[in-house]
Amino acid sequence: MPKEQTPEAVLRRLPRYYRLLEGLKNSGVVRVSSRELAEQLGFTASQIRQDLNRYGGFGQQGYGYNVAQLQGEIARILGLQTRRTAILLGAGNLGRAVAGTLFAAADGFELLGIFDRKESLTGQLIRKLPIRHIDGLDEFCREYRPQVAVLCLPGETARAITPSLAALGVRALWNFSAYDPSADFPSLAVENVRLGDSLLTLSYKLSHQKEERL
Repeated sequence: MPKEQTPEAVLRRLPRYYRLLEGLKNSGVVRVSSRELAEQLGFTASQIRQDLNRYGGFGQQGYGYNVAQLQGEIARILGLQTRRTAILLGAGNLGRAVAGTLFAAADGFELLGIFDRKESLTGQLIRKLPIRHIDGLDEFCREYRPQVAVLCLPGETARAITPSLAALGVRALWNFSAYDPSADFPSLAVENVRLGDSLLTLSYKLSHQKEERL
């Protein structure tokens, strides 16, 4: 893997490569060219080759890429071969959706516990995991040492609890709140998910969409 830091744009493309290759592998496809990948992803073939060449290339001229091998290499680059443990904070509608849908498809991650401050939710099951009261968070983290915390909380609540998470040994945040912990906790790996921003991006694309001519 290259010593220089991967540019953010490349990092955002790697999961798309991984998922496409996973689908191709499951469909029985053995090899694929950069041109074929480009056609399915909407990138250019040269962009894909440039991205992959940062990590060694993995392809053969005249043959293309071995699908299973390339997916395995990208999994290694993304760190998916290491088991990551996580907890989720906030068992409202968003938290339930993240736990029930997104985590089910998250390779390499295991959800250990779900926490909420509402006593009425305590004991309810999400993906066979009982919702725990937030008062038990410290003890749980000391016992199980989760690496990742998923914040499905209001911004101020996320701001208030992040210092405790850092002190308990949490190393990374998958953050769905309005609070951005990056500046306050530079030692934490933070991935901010802004669903509203995605919708604004869609609005931009819709506004600049070329009208189809009949």
